Amino acid sequence: MAANLKDGYLDMELLRFTTAGSVDDGKSTLIGRLLYDSKSIFEDQYNAIKQASEQRGETHVNLALLTDGLRAEREQGITIDVAYRYFATPKRKFIIADTPGHVQYTRNMVTGASTANLALILIDARKGVIEQSRRHSFIASLLKIPHLVVCINKMDLVDYSESVFDQIKKDFTNFATKLEVHDIRFIPISALNGDNVVNSSVNMPWYKDGPLLHLLETIHISSDENLVDCRFPVQYVIRPYKDEYHDYRGYAGRVASGIFKKGDKVMVLPSGFSSRIKEIDSFDGPVEEAFSPMSVTILLEDDIDISRGDMIVRENNLPNIGQDFDVMLCWMNEKKLVNGGKYAIKHTSKDARCVIKDIRYKVDIQTLHRDETDSSVGLNDIARVSIRTTQPFFFDRYKNNRITGSIILIDEATNETLGAGMII
Repeated sequence: MAANLKDGYLDMELLRFTTAGSVDDGKSTLIGRLLYDSKSIFEDQYNAIKQASEQRGETHVNLALLTDGLRAEREQGITIDVAYRYFATPKRKFIIADTPGHVQYTRNMVTGASTANLALILIDARKGVIEQSRRHSFIASLLKIPHLVVCINKMDLVDYSESVFDQIKKDFTNFATKLEVHDIRFIPISALNGDNVVNSSVNMPWYKDGPLLHLLETIHISSDENLVDCRFPVQYVIRPYKDEYHDYRGYAGRVASGIFKKGDKVMVLPSGFSSRIKEIDSFDGPVEEAFSPMSVTILLEDDIDISRGDMIVRENNLPNIGQDFDVMLCWMNEKKLVNGGKYAIKHTSKDARCVIKDIRYKVDIQTLHRDETDSSVGLNDIARVSIRTTQPFFFDRYKNNRITGSIILIDEATNETLGAGMII
């Protein structure tokens, strides 16, 4: 029985989602309420935050303390770093990234949202759509998060007014025409009281759709994966050197996109040599096919010189191959980006060096306008830059493939991560 439950849990679909919104919009409280009402926290965890709330002189149990664990966060009542929480219901597994709302923590939001299927954008019902609502929505669009759920919070403070909800929905919808997001949902909630979080609200009978948890459990994410463009970056060549595996030569990695099947004809980049897939091994043994995000070892029928950084693809569906491309770069370091500067660059499993050819424009985070006069890119800035690499890369546009379309810039002297880029 226990084994069957464990197998069922492992087979459940995983939804990664992130929260975003202005300071004090209730992101951490919403996650705390979601965990508490779905019975996903232990009694000792609840008692700990109950005790912490009493020590702070609060009259109610502050569920935001479930994610805001840093002393500075609790002192100021804000989120500073990205906090991850894991929970599951009988229908789906979840990974939540609770990200900060401040402008100076843009890099933290980018980090937390980079792998998300869905973003929860919180809006204070009293304030409506403000600059930070637009900024976070823009970043979610920039990161190509497929689904946006706009949670209009603190509905209890506007007497659960349907007209307030409708006006905010209208304002956000008008703004969202500028974004590249095709699936936007709206839910009126009160994270503090639990209205429409896990259970439907009796205070808002005019809202006919289900609560937030029902949406998270049922929203369709299977088609979010790119199953068309076959991309397999090689991370490691496996040669066991044991008698029973005398001729074994496998290429280990994680499927970035597409579906690879036993017997498929494939091409190896950069050599351009072709072969067929002889076998696909996984941690649990041989499999007939592999797809994103599976980690597998592929064996080919022919002996081809393949090493880390190479990519296995389909002959008739090749990625872009080149040394020059533009990226939307999120700068994550206190050292400023240098026009003409040389950096280490990482793309899938490939490492190389690059030079910044041009800083085309910087995005004004407040207005979302392009600023072509300011080429100074510092911490938390977002800019479009042109890059030239020392070796050819095999890449796709980020909008088509979030794995083969992303890069990281690294300081060669300190090995610090400097920025994350999305190829456009």
